[in-house]
Amino acid sequence: MTFEDFIALKSVSDPQLSPDGKWVAYTVSIPSLQDNRNVSRVWVAEIATSKSRPLTGGPGSDRQPRWSPDGKTLAFVSTRDSGAQVWVLPIAGGDARKVSHVPDGVSDPLWLPDGSGLLVVSDIKWQPNQEIDQRNGAYPTDARIWTGLMWRHWDDFRAGKRQHLFRVDVTSGKATDLTPVDHDVPAIATGGDGDVTVSPDGKDILVAMHFDSTVADNTNVDIYAVDGPVLRQITTNLGADNTPRYSPDNHWATYLSMERAGFEADRVRLMIADRRGGVPTPVDATTGWNLSVGSYTWCPNSKCIFAVVEEHGRDNIYRIDVPGFKRTRVITGGVNTGVQVGPDSKTLVYLHQTNTQPSEVWVSGKALTHHNDSALATLDLPPLEEFGFVGALGDSVFGWSQKPPGFDPAKKYPLIYLIHGGPQGAWTDSWGPRWNNQMFAARGFVVAEVNFHGSTGYGQKFTDAISQHWGDYPYEDVMKGLDVVARLPYVDSTRMGAAGASYGGYMVYWIAGHTNRFKVLVDHDGVFNTVSMAGSTEEQWFTDWEFGGTTYANRALYEKWSPLNFVGTWKTPMLIVHSQLDYRVDLSEGYQAFTAAKRMGVDAKFLYFPDEGHWVLRPRNRRIWWGTVLDWLEVHLNESPHP
Repeated sequence: MTFEDFIALKSVSDPQLSPDGKWVAYTVSIPSLQDNRNVSRVWVAEIATSKSRPLTGGPGSDRQPRWSPDGKTLAFVSTRDSGAQVWVLPIAGGDARKVSHVPDGVSDPLWLPDGSGLLVVSDIKWQPNQEIDQRNGAYPTDARIWTGLMWRHWDDFRAGKRQHLFRVDVTSGKATDLTPVDHDVPAIATGGDGDVTVSPDGKDILVAMHFDSTVADNTNVDIYAVDGPVLRQITTNLGADNTPRYSPDNHWATYLSMERAGFEADRVRLMIADRRGGVPTPVDATTGWNLSVGSYTWCPNSKCIFAVVEEHGRDNIYRIDVPGFKRTRVITGGVNTGVQVGPDSKTLVYLHQTNTQPSEVWVSGKALTHHNDSALATLDLPPLEEFGFVGALGDSVFGWSQKPPGFDPAKKYPLIYLIHGGPQGAWTDSWGPRWNNQMFAARGFVVAEVNFHGSTGYGQKFTDAISQHWGDYPYEDVMKGLDVVARLPYVDSTRMGAAGASYGGYMVYWIAGHTNRFKVLVDHDGVFNTVSMAGSTEEQWFTDWEFGGTTYANRALYEKWSPLNFVGTWKTPMLIVHSQLDYRVDLSEGYQAFTAAKRMGVDAKFLYFPDEGHWVLRPRNRRIWWGTVLDWLEVHLNESPHP
């Protein structure tokens, strides 16, 4: 598979089942090198015949299709005119009509049950007359002034902005701010999978919101009811509560909850309460389940919930009976997300993907859409193979390996060892739009990766183990996993390279100071100096939790696990990638690491993107990224470098 093959594949997402269960609307996105953006369109597929067709076209992009309650109209967000606005399209025929005219655009449309309007989310300037406006006067500048933390998030400057919930009338287009408060509604951090919901009778709206005066140093997101201009607090847990839902019969209210304050990777519990006065309880209160619910949706008959659960490198779908809460795993293998439930409360529509198959819409175990079938048929895409070993603390640790296309068991291949970020994340049996195993394997590399201590999907105790232990338990797992794959008869243990991003980048820097087993390293947006990371990242609760407090209170632990303090032994050639708009791991982390590498005489190269954040998303930048990374690895590992 070449980059041209890779970039030409379509990305299928966001399936939405019609109220009668006969049609699925979804989004298809195609990266365009010509336009240097991803162009998305809304498609519809008929479940009975599997026939699909595009519903939208023209300028801009279209996404987030949402069926009206009567199934006669499809709302979607389009950038075809005046930014991202809601449009509505009559399914029986006719042209799409723009409904919203909100100055800063909208996202996440949600129909009101009577079909009279939609709820949308939009950024607004807050407060209207700010200090910088007064100082600019008649001579505007790009200067910013702020007085609080969380002034930026991921790749977005938040100073002077708030995210609010609006009601947009379908007939008149009038937009009403339902949350005129000095807070982001819904919350922009530690949010869930859809943080706005409306009761079936249309009387109640619930949102997930962080109401504290300071939001950067804690995860105290709660569920609030929108009562006119007043927001009434529903939950009081100090951990993050989000993703509220009502059962279709209006009997139950549910939400997702993390119990521990300040920990963004705590186990996510599905909570349920009887709306007639019941106390919220976790659906797994008596079963000892230690996995997290990633997303969920109610059955139309209100007698069950279907939940996505990450489990040993896969995202499986469970049915949970209500009441009783019996769990049954109904869909397994690969990664299965975006679940919708048919009117019979049994038929499931969802996205399915694996390491050899990008996402497509599936219906109850069978593919409904086939946007990439013809392209994939021309490619040699070896599957993942799972392996396990005894890692740190005597625990079972699991990983994946993959052979290159055209594999010859008599040959010895170089190895690329990938390290995931998070750190509370995991390598799964998925396609991978960025760190794609098949792209590495296509250059003749064996690919391997380990879900070390701290990874999700193996129980909360396993996930917890990395906190305050960034450099010991995970590193031990990484190296023991390397021992396993290095012994494979077709792996050349003298030609091994490692690559990772975010925490994976941290581990690459840590590896550079602790072993010379790798011939080459690639570090993307990695943490190099834990102390400076704590002072420049936007979500302060993250470093507080991971290192046992602030740098002012617990400096010793930050220093213990800082790759900066082990630069003296760096020798391995290293490519460093970092981007200007990365506000999670600041660009200065990459600058510091590159300076250290060059001053130590290490063969080092820096790849800089002025217009990317924590991920490289623009098609032309992705092309540069893949070419630079693969060539760097090949030059240092292959006996006969790729031309």
